Amino acid sequence: MTSAPRPPATDDRLPLDPALAPPGTTAFRDAGGLPAGNWRGARDGETLVPTHCCFCGVQCGIYLRVDRTGTVFGVEPRNHDINRMRLCPKGINAYQQVNHPDRLTAPLVRSSRDEPFREVSWDEALSVTAAGIRAVQARHGNDAFGMLGGASLFTEKTYLVGKFARIALKTRHVDYNGRLCMVSAAGANKLAFGIDRAGNPFSDILLTDCLLIAGANVGECFPVLTQYVWGARDRGAKLIVVDPRETAVARTADIHVALRPGTDAAFFNAVLHVVVEESLTDEAFLATRTSGWEEARAAAADCPPRRAAEICGVPAEQIAEVARVFGTADKAMAWHARGIEHHTQGVDNCLAVINLCAATGNIGRPGAGYGTLTGQGNGQGGREHGQKSDLLPGGRSINDPEHRRQISRIWGIDEAELPRAGTSMVEMVHQMRRGEIRGLLGICNNPFVSLPDLPAVTAAYDTLDFHVQCDFFLSETAANAHVVLPVTTWAEDEGVMANAEARVVKHNKAQEPPPGVRTDTWVMCRLAQLLGAGDKFAFTGSRDVFEELRIASAGTVNDYYGITYERLEETGGIAWPCPTTDHPGTPRLFEDGRTHHPDGLIHLQRVEWRPPADPYSDEYPLSLTTGRTVAHFLSGNQTRRLGALVEQTPRPWVELHPAHGFRNGDPVRVVTRRGATVLPALVTEAIRPDTVFVPYHWPIPTAANTLTNAALDPRSKIPEYKVCACRLERAEHLDEVPAPPTPPGRSAYPPKAQAARTDPLPPTAPQGRGTAERS
Repeated sequence: MTSAPRPPATDDRLPLDPALAPPGTTAFRDAGGLPAGNWRGARDGETLVPTHCCFCGVQCGIYLRVDRTGTVFGVEPRNHDINRMRLCPKGINAYQQVNHPDRLTAPLVRSSRDEPFREVSWDEALSVTAAGIRAVQARHGNDAFGMLGGASLFTEKTYLVGKFARIALKTRHVDYNGRLCMVSAAGANKLAFGIDRAGNPFSDILLTDCLLIAGANVGECFPVLTQYVWGARDRGAKLIVVDPRETAVARTADIHVALRPGTDAAFFNAVLHVVVEESLTDEAFLATRTSGWEEARAAAADCPPRRAAEICGVPAEQIAEVARVFGTADKAMAWHARGIEHHTQGVDNCLAVINLCAATGNIGRPGAGYGTLTGQGNGQGGREHGQKSDLLPGGRSINDPEHRRQISRIWGIDEAELPRAGTSMVEMVHQMRRGEIRGLLGICNNPFVSLPDLPAVTAAYDTLDFHVQCDFFLSETAANAHVVLPVTTWAEDEGVMANAEARVVKHNKAQEPPPGVRTDTWVMCRLAQLLGAGDKFAFTGSRDVFEELRIASAGTVNDYYGITYERLEETGGIAWPCPTTDHPGTPRLFEDGRTHHPDGLIHLQRVEWRPPADPYSDEYPLSLTTGRTVAHFLSGNQTRRLGALVEQTPRPWVELHPAHGFRNGDPVRVVTRRGATVLPALVTEAIRPDTVFVPYHWPIPTAANTLTNAALDPRSKIPEYKVCACRLERAEHLDEVPAPPTPPGRSAYPPKAQAARTDPLPPTAPQGRGTAERS
């Protein structure tokens, strides 16, 4: 038998020699086909608008499909180098928000919460809003009116939130919902490195020899990021996962550390203890690149594996194994997320991971470093340019005299007019309850689902004299407001976001907003005019704002000056800092051996474990932890309206070990010191027997955050969502899952989604290994 002749050397087709070509290639060619050759599935007149997903901090590239009428009707994955054609269930369904029947399309106003909303014109709505702001501030002072932004806003809008609060409202009380997400990691990064961002790009995961993932359910919360994990594994990297649950990625790990919630600092100190004891430290790196090593090492010396094993509920031998695998790797990386950050010692937990990376010399090299996974699409960019209570644009401190002078010059105000630092989002809610904050403007947040101890939150909001909320759906929080202003989705405006790598990417406008809908930028600029500050807000859109933001960030640690819309379109994204328009950006930090501290060193910190704020007792013997599920996002205001996602995951559940004696679907009452909710049991061996898990995307009465503890990390002011004491009780009936609020005159949920929402059984266990049958 002779082989087929080879094509000429200039032929760029696959070789047809059966010994060289993949099986079946010859037959496929002989049939006259070329892989995807001339394939076209577009509608006549269709346009594909390149942009990015609106959800998590991976920021996958997508095309929005736009028909000849200018209407978004679908989505396609884009071969962007972040996601390489991959999308998760949320990304596939994201486009359905844009022309959803629940969209707010007219301002809503009412005089009191006892009255129904009425639709009004924009002129009336803005007039009522400005009058309400002036009335509160006239009676109680400027600081009696607060503002809360969001980390899903474009960076231009987050810049405006901070500027609007401080110039138009003249209040110090401004913060954002990233306070519930990334601030522990941010605090640790600033302490250790003098800069708040991940040290390495995603692509470095492919180069590592050992990947440690702590408190991050990558398979469900960042599904597309698993391609990097599997790529590293394909190249022989070891995988260590630290999580109380055997998540999908943990199930494939070389080592899964199923530690007790709230014990992360003890675990990482014990790992460092072994690294020191077995001489796995990089002494040259520690001597030349760090300060504070003696203090960090002393704390680790006080936490040997035997002691940590008792605290964490894992074998001492496993702690030593983690130390040896991580410490002997030529290149090792650690990434973490909310699982170690949502704690009263969230900053310390992150610092303990940094100590481990630095002690082994794994900072600032390809395949060796440290990163944090952002939950919201702009979780990184949303905290960089001024909507955080203690920061000004460019990551400047609002309490630093020189930083204040710099921004005051750019904004054209006297430094004395610039308010001082305000309080955090959760603290602002306590101030509402005490009557210190009497009015509020909220943009892109839903505290009635996302904040801990929800009964206290709703009571605090009810004390407000005047509450305005901006959103494109009527969230649970907006449904309690006096004024609701309808604003655009991400597909109806343009702007930038910075993903978990600190790569700034460009979102493009795909369609015009519905009649009656305005951009957040337009709303803030018009309100500023009515409040007498219009000359400081003469912006026509995102591009104008971005040009001022570039100037405001120039020369800072968060330097965006060299980033332009045109460069982002050309490159697909640029990692900051980027000081000049010919600078390539900075995907990997610290390659030059220096941090952003004046001395250039990594400032290692002493970390000591302390127990969670909610003590265990005979009455509350178990640990409750919370988190996300693959089909939903944050407060669920968006995803709980998208049919395929509702059908996939129609309701929350309580995930528990079979040792508790429940069967799948049994009604289980989860009780903490703050409240209770009755949920269906999801019985699985993939969780510790002393721990239960509840996803948090739903409102009262099925809200996980009815149960959670509002105790805060003293430095980051992040709530302790990831651990509180609880007990389980048998119940008779499940709590009903409420439909999302809708504008006046519209009905909620189609019949099929209603049926899915009332299914008494939990979804199939995402981890598998269920031990009770559905009945």
